[in-house]
Amino acid sequence: MKIAEIFHSIQGEGMLAGVPSVFVRTSGCNLRCQWCDTPYTSWDPEGDDMPLGTLLAKVRRFWPSHVVITGGEPMIAGDMALFTQRLKEILDVHITIETAGTVFEPVQCDLMSISPKLSNSTPSEDIAGGWAQQHERTRYRPAILKELIGAYNYQLKYVLSKPEDEAEISPMLEEIGAEKSRVVLMAEGTDPATLAERGRWIVEICKREGYRYSPRIHIDLYGNQRGV
Repeated sequence: MKIAEIFHSIQGEGMLAGVPSVFVRTSGCNLRCQWCDTPYTSWDPEGDDMPLGTLLAKVRRFWPSHVVITGGEPMIAGDMALFTQRLKEILDVHITIETAGTVFEPVQCDLMSISPKLSNSTPSEDIAGGWAQQHERTRYRPAILKELIGAYNYQLKYVLSKPEDEAEISPMLEEIGAEKSRVVLMAEGTDPATLAERGRWIVEICKREGYRYSPRIHIDLYGNQRGV
């Protein structure tokens, strides 16, 4: 499995924000988001191919209660099903998997953190070339989303760049049959000032529609850097 980084921090986003967790970040992605904040796992994937035993040993040294498997797109990483099975057998941890929801894999997972990509994620062709069309074609897979939310405890985490982005959410929820109480809205941005400005109008959407608001605590605490 190609691993970009492993680190101990707190969950910065979503329903479990603030919970101390060990993060395992896989490298490699089937999308190319315009605003990707981990380009070293997607646009230019880097990392080391790590045997499963080594990976488990690196996680175990922290003796965590919660493990977050993120990316990139962890659901396309080799041996993911076996890795999550071993995590449960050896450490009995709570497992969150952060995914774009375009691939289904039968994994062990306590919280499937799904971030369906809105149209604001599609890169321009002059930047991404052929990836722009592929991204737009594959970013939203309703059949896969239905399968994921039917199989796992889940949250749907949407990234908003502008108020108009909200219009895409409700039709998506209706199509896949998702619960509003499981929807989390989050501002796109990698600096505290941008997140605060966008967060103010996102909170108003949450108040009106009954969604949850998510901060990005790690950005507030550490800024946009790796390993936090």
